[in-house]
Amino acid sequence: MVQADTTRSARRNGHEPAAGVPPPEPSRSRSLIDRAWRDLAGLVQRRIPRADLDERDPDFIREQLPLLWLFSSIWFRGEVRGLGNIPDDGPVLLVGNHSGGNMIPDTMVFTVAFSTYFGVERTFYQLAHNLVLSLPGLSWLRKFGTVAASPDNARQALTSGAALLVYPGGDYEVHRPSWQSNRVDFGGRKGFIRLALEQDVPIVPVVAIGGQETALFLTRGERLARLLALDRVLRLKVLPVSLSLPWIVNVGDFGHIPLPAKITIETLPAIDLRAEFGPDPDPDEVYDHLIRLMQDALDALAAERRFPVLG
Repeated sequence: MVQADTTRSARRNGHEPAAGVPPPEPSRSRSLIDRAWRDLAGLVQRRIPRADLDERDPDFIREQLPLLWLFSSIWFRGEVRGLGNIPDDGPVLLVGNHSGGNMIPDTMVFTVAFSTYFGVERTFYQLAHNLVLSLPGLSWLRKFGTVAASPDNARQALTSGAALLVYPGGDYEVHRPSWQSNRVDFGGRKGFIRLALEQDVPIVPVVAIGGQETALFLTRGERLARLLALDRVLRLKVLPVSLSLPWIVNVGDFGHIPLPAKITIETLPAIDLRAEFGPDPDPDEVYDHLIRLMQDALDALAAERRFPVLG
């Protein structure tokens, strides 16, 4: 009895079990589950198309622009202001707040306006999650310059002299609940600031409203995403739930028909970070300044709206 009690006490205090005792079965099960998740993650990542900067096709954009302009004007009643604040040439980092789920209505409206204003020959890229590029019916986005969101693609785009549109809030912001529509929320992500400093390019804030009214977004589903290990498999930290057409209850937002909400976008004056914040800008200071600037502009746009969807 004394020996048995000593063994139990040792195990409770974290000591190794006696020689010849097999490892606990739960550890082996966890190992098998982790291996299965890694294999599944590799399979999913291989099946998602990787966008390439060379896929942008000015001729395709020129051919499709009239139809997309008509759709943006009629369905979304798109209004884009301040395009003259974007430098006429050279690399520039366009930083936007993001709304409307995976159907990216604000991106479409802005891309049509940018291409019309500057011409399709000016190189313009937009960063997006790989899953957006793989959604049925959205593969044409790659021809418009939508590329996989990665630091390498961002650097390559700016190094080539292109205008680059990024959404620091990513899937976290684009799937925020509808009652947070009028909120700029980058989730504390500051990588775009380091990118602008590294490439020595100006930042142009792009503020949009209306996209979050194209569906009723209920929750980001962060806990659900963690439970299903989507952050490991698909690099997704959210599994949003919304009410939208045609699914009614839409889990994951793998496509929906956006409501015809009015989308208004305002481009603010360019910011030269070193000219405004000194030779060695503090990313936290830049971040806070930019969020305040964009939030003020978004509040002003919201004050113009009388009703959701109708604008």
